[in-house]
Amino acid sequence: MKLARSLRSLMLVSCLAFPVMITTSLAASPVLAQQEQIMRTLTVTGQGKESVATTLTQVQLGVEVQAKTAEEVQQEAARRSTAVVEFLRSRNVDKLQTTGISLNPRYDYANNRQQIIGYSATNTVSFRVPTDRAGNLLDDAVAAGATRIDSVSFVADDAAVETARQQAIQEAIQNAQVQANTVLSSLGLTQQEIVGIQVNGAAPPPILYRANMDAMAQAASAPETPVVGGEQEVEASVTLQIRY
Repeated sequence: MKLARSLRSLMLVSCLAFPVMITTSLAASPVLAQQEQIMRTLTVTGQGKESVATTLTQVQLGVEVQAKTAEEVQQEAARRSTAVVEFLRSRNVDKLQTTGISLNPRYDYANNRQQIIGYSATNTVSFRVPTDRAGNLLDDAVAAGATRIDSVSFVADDAAVETARQQAIQEAIQNAQVQANTVLSSLGLTQQEIVGIQVNGAAPPPILYRANMDAMAQAASAPETPVVGGEQEVEASVTLQIRY
C-alpha cells in the first residue's frame, strides 16, 4: 500500500511539472523570436499630386416665378422650365436631371402683421456640357426662359482623372520609399520587405464659378459669355509598413 501511494504521488508531481516545461519551451521557440523580429517596422506615408485640365462644365440653372396664387405661379414655372428643358435636350447636354422644385408663399409684414401677398416657385436642373460650348449655351438658356444660374463648376473627363490618379499613386510610392531610405540609412538600419500597403485617395473637387445674373440677363444683345476652365489637382497618398 505504501508503495502504491508513493507511485501515485510521483505521477501527480510529474503531471504538474510537465505544462511548465512546455511553456518554457514555447517562450524560447524560433517562431516567437521571428514574430518579435517582424514587429520591428517603420511606417511612412508618401504624397503624390497631378494636375489635369478641366474640359467639362457642370451647370445648375432654372427658373424662378412670382404670381398672386399658388396655382398660377406653379403653372407658369412649369411652362418656363419645360421650355428650358426642351432647349437643353435639343443641345444634347449630358447628365440632365431635375435638382429642385419649390413652391413658397411670399409675406408682407406691414403694420406688424404677417399677410400672404403671393407665391414664388422655383424649378432647377443640372447638366454637363463641354466647356468650349458652355458660354453660348448659357446665353441661349437665358433666352429660352432661365432666370437663375445657381452654379457653374469645371471638371475633368473621367478617363483623364483616372490616368492622373495612377500617376499620383506612383509618385506617392516613390516619395514614401525615399522617406524610408532616408530614415533607415541615417540610423544604420537595413530595409527588409514591405509588410503592409495602404492606398488613399479622394475625388478631386470641381472648380466652382459663380455666374453674374445681371450680366447674363443682357445675353441677347451682348457678346457670348466667356467661360474658361482651369485645372483640377488629383491627389493620392500611399502608406508603407516596412520591416527592418
